[in-house]
Amino acid sequence: MYWFRSSFSVVVFFLFLTSVVAAEEQPTREEVLEERMEYYMKYSSVTLPWYYLAAVDQFERNIQQVRSDIPKKEGPIAIQFSDEFWLGILNPYIEDTSPASIAFFGGLGQDGNQDGIADSNNDDDVLYTMATYLASYGYTENDFKKAIKNYYENEDTVKQIMAISKLYSHYQTLNLDKRVFPLPVNHNYSYRSTWGAGRGWGGRRIHEGTDLFASYGVPVRAVTYGVVEAMGWNDFGGWRVGVRDIHNTYHYYAHLSGYNKEVKEGDIVEPGTVLGWVGSSGYGKEGTSGRFPPHLHFGMYKYNGRTEWAFDPFPYLRIWEQQDRNATK
Repeated sequence: MYWFRSSFSVVVFFLFLTSVVAAEEQPTREEVLEERMEYYMKYSSVTLPWYYLAAVDQFERNIQQVRSDIPKKEGPIAIQFSDEFWLGILNPYIEDTSPASIAFFGGLGQDGNQDGIADSNNDDDVLYTMATYLASYGYTENDFKKAIKNYYENEDTVKQIMAISKLYSHYQTLNLDKRVFPLPVNHNYSYRSTWGAGRGWGGRRIHEGTDLFASYGVPVRAVTYGVVEAMGWNDFGGWRVGVRDIHNTYHYYAHLSGYNKEVKEGDIVEPGTVLGWVGSSGYGKEGTSGRFPPHLHFGMYKYNGRTEWAFDPFPYLRIWEQQDRNATK
């Protein structure tokens, strides 16, 4: 019995030690971003800034998280190429890694780390290949837009990648994950989950967001780093603002009473930037107001490289609210 207890204790201790070591080996968020940046800087140049490579890579990472038809690539670089792009459309050798053979068949796969192999699973080769492709179009912003338009063949994807690159360029960092609650937590407000509730004005439809009820004039804040993509009147949402972040997420703020005059379309905002104020605009022609109690309609939409759809923001609002309350203690 003593032998059994001793052996059991040793096993438990070993499992505990193994789990602790495994936990310690997990890189921090800062370490992950630092490793990615090292790759971007390695293959950037004066004519191809690092934030262009980072924007394409981040876009690829974003869509892998929400698409079942794309494998999720592990490692610091998320970019993936089709076999036709890498090997050449007429290349009969599916596992070809010879730079000379790949070039012969019109493939664009490159040997980035100079080991004599063009490996589509090697991060150096992948990023060097993307850098070579982008640089082949020229060095201006319009050249970059043309390159990604020809590569992805989708204007919405171009818009998303340009927003990501603009944010990276402006802040000169990859660490843009901070979030805040859309209303200052020291104001009086109330909200609950209203996702999917029926709405009748303008035809039968479901509610794609969360309503946060507050008094007229309560500041409405950007919850994230992002680019202001839309401002103006919407018959349903009244005076509204749309902000797109680096995670392919579009944040929608509606029924405002007015805008912050210092913010306009195309501007970069950050967590806490005042976009406007709570109101009750909407449900009619431009200027209509007062058809419902004042509140902020907050919605979130995800773009997956093909389509964009709404998802429930309520769980995120709860997290951001608690974070803000903890920060004010």
